[in-house]
Amino acid sequence: MNSEPRLGLLAFGDSITNGGGELQWGVALQSWTQWTARALGLALTNFAVDGARVADVAGAQLAAARERSAHPDARYDLGALHIGVNDVRSPDWDPDAFAVDLRTVLTYLAERCDRIVVLTIPLDLGRPRAGAKVEVANTTIEAAAHDVGATIVDLRGFRGRRVLMPDHVHPTALGQIAIAERVVEALAHEGMPVFIPRLRQGDGDDPRTNLPAVREGGGHPRPLVTYETTRTNRLRGDLTYAYRHAKVSARSARLRLLDR
Repeated sequence: MNSEPRLGLLAFGDSITNGGGELQWGVALQSWTQWTARALGLALTNFAVDGARVADVAGAQLAAARERSAHPDARYDLGALHIGVNDVRSPDWDPDAFAVDLRTVLTYLAERCDRIVVLTIPLDLGRPRAGAKVEVANTTIEAAAHDVGATIVDLRGFRGRRVLMPDHVHPTALGQIAIAERVVEALAHEGMPVFIPRLRQGDGDDPRTNLPAVREGGGHPRPLVTYETTRTNRLRGDLTYAYRHAKVSARSARLRLLDR
């Protein structure tokens, strides 16, 4: 790897990568790229935009990286991409166009980054569920990522009340950390230095909570945050989640009826 200085982590994507939202147990909802950058000791440059589809990344976000950077020709230690959620949830989903734009973005990252990390899409996505389109997109994502030598972090099984909001799309504050944990673990396994405490298998939460303890040698962003819960706060959180989930489920049922 070239020893010249790099500018850190370069990220593209949608609202999941942009981050922002409600606190969870007092933990700020920051992008998984922010937690990843902190764990790896890197600066973060994030061009993600809420609601973006892959065409928006290939167009507006790459243009922003070229035009709104003090160092447009700089190289980065790590490029990060998580995209496709809004594509597969759209009625005009076009898998061929998705593949073309995805390769445009990954080519850009490959030209400017020493490493690339790419995330797949959770299968249990949205209400109504996005369905079979998700796996079509994931197959495309993995093939394109493989062609540029990217690290692939599989989020197919990412689900659960602690890590996802009631819409089954957006991560909670702890969900963003859970994504970062998987990314940091994968990168540490490939030799990237991690500048936070490390946990061994068996430490941390039960894997069934979707906040798994990382394997030996991996990094762990949770030491970057502290939080406490009480029985009252947990009950309040559960009631709020149940209310919001009921609204999402009712809306989903109405949409399914309208589609018949």
